Amino acid sequence: MSDSFFTVDGDGFLPQVHATGPWSTDFLHGGPPCALITRGFERGLPDDFQLARLTFELLRPVGFARLTLRTELDSTGANVRRGTAVLEADGKPLIRAQATAFRKVAVEVDLPQETPPPLPGSLTSYVFPFFAWPVGYHTAMEVRFARGALGQSPVAVWMRMKVPLLPGEKPSPFVRVVCAADSGNGVAQVVDYERFTFVNADLSLSLLRRPKGEWVCLEAHTMATKDGVGFSDTRLWDEQGPIGRGCQGLVVRPRVAAAAAE
Repeated sequence: MSDSFFTVDGDGFLPQVHATGPWSTDFLHGGPPCALITRGFERGLPDDFQLARLTFELLRPVGFARLTLRTELDSTGANVRRGTAVLEADGKPLIRAQATAFRKVAVEVDLPQETPPPLPGSLTSYVFPFFAWPVGYHTAMEVRFARGALGQSPVAVWMRMKVPLLPGEKPSPFVRVVCAADSGNGVAQVVDYERFTFVNADLSLSLLRRPKGEWVCLEAHTMATKDGVGFSDTRLWDEQGPIGRGCQGLVVRPRVAAAAAE
């Protein structure tokens, strides 16, 4: 077991136990593979461009198989660049992603100052209880509730990576954000996790600026209907102010054990 979410295997990547998600030990949490795609997008951008939008379509559960990533820049404009990516295993697409990046220029504008939720330094660490195994994403991420508690919505939760995405490589600020941002539906819950699953089919992020520091705050609000459709809306912060917003579409279903018991 490597002390990272993935290891490098030639031109591919091998998932490690730290990436295990909440629903099964066979599948990864969505955050680490989306962060891996984000790393791929960043490596193809010039230094004066910044990621402004990321969308991830989670086509299939990502399992513990060798992963390959194909990333392409579809346009090379002077101010806006766009790219696509596909994360695959055994020739099957698992996540399809798109990125938009803007060229950074200095502009003299007055921006309103916003105060983030209570900062993580004075808060107590928390471990998600709905993982039924001792090691996984829940132990690889440090979590501190700033407002609300698990089972409530809205909530504000600070998160940071305790292990790197890849061995010996410092995660970029945007990698840190994406690794945490897929947890909006996990921190702000409106259904009983012991009776229902609420898996997101996608993740869309609009990014305002390059985050600073290790901590990312998810100010998340989740909604669901009796038709089995849900939605999580998450405002993203670092310790200096807002950095963007994330949205997830949720598929809400009874757990198999819960359905059988009824």
